Amino acid sequence: MTESNNNPTIENKKRREFLTAATCGAGIATGLIPSIVVSDESSTLTLGDNAIQVISDGVIHLPVSMVLPEELINPDVRDDYLKSHGIGPERLSQDCNITLLQQQDKTIIFDVGAGPNFMPTTGKLYEELEARGIDPADVTDVVFTHAHPDHLWGLIDDFDEPLFANAQYHLHTKEWDYWLDDNTLSNTPDNRKAFVVGAQNRLPLLKDKLTLFDYGQEVLPNVEAVDTAGHTPGHTSFAIHGGSESIMLLGDALTNQYIAIEQPKWRTAMDQNPELAVSTRLKLLDRMAGDKQKIIGYHLPYPGMGMVERNGSAYRYIA
Repeated sequence: MTESNNNPTIENKKRREFLTAATCGAGIATGLIPSIVVSDESSTLTLGDNAIQVISDGVIHLPVSMVLPEELINPDVRDDYLKSHGIGPERLSQDCNITLLQQQDKTIIFDVGAGPNFMPTTGKLYEELEARGIDPADVTDVVFTHAHPDHLWGLIDDFDEPLFANAQYHLHTKEWDYWLDDNTLSNTPDNRKAFVVGAQNRLPLLKDKLTLFDYGQEVLPNVEAVDTAGHTPGHTSFAIHGGSESIMLLGDALTNQYIAIEQPKWRTAMDQNPELAVSTRLKLLDRMAGDKQKIIGYHLPYPGMGMVERNGSAYRYIA
């Protein structure tokens, strides 16, 4: 019997390598698979004893009408504003930036991307890790900001096997309760029911390796859970502390530099509680601008590292 037969981690890796080769070949033929983003100095930083890398999971494309529907904002005002920033009226494109934190005895990843079954321009995490010489089997902890598809569905590969087989998982209590509630699916609009089905298919796989947390807790050493509810009921940002400095991992608390940062009072349909999300954004932006807080935004332009500053009655993003 070969070693791979006795070691599921090795066997899973071989299956994923086969899958990667097959999907990349299909991507070349169809033009769907974008090139892998190569690691560079702009995507890495050191914070005390913490080494941080930002890894691209690809780019997500959403209809503008889905993000900013006319029932929430005048479409003429919306389209004119987006056009002034070079954004077409049909599609909003946003990077997906996954943060990897390496400490002395831990390798921690925040969110796991979209996986292979969400859209063809996302789900690039495995290839990116491989390009950087990082074995998913060495990841000790996976921490979730929330359970939307582009943050959760990369939990498993096309064979429904965990990508991070040896990790402990961490999720806010409210996220776990909400997505697995029996009433959530029936109370969700039709165009987002797949979000719920995807979460309900994946989250139970974590049950035996899951730690639930609340806001204000130290989830892992030097990793503090920050309340940024509104986008989802238990949406969490994370303050990573190192020495006298810290950096805030925003998740989807601020999803776009032109909309969420420059127009923080605009309600968006991607927020499950738009009013709470607006309140959260305003408090967060005021705090970050006042403290000159370094940030990493999941959907800010790759690698999503920067700061915000006050700009009149609103704010602006400084990469």
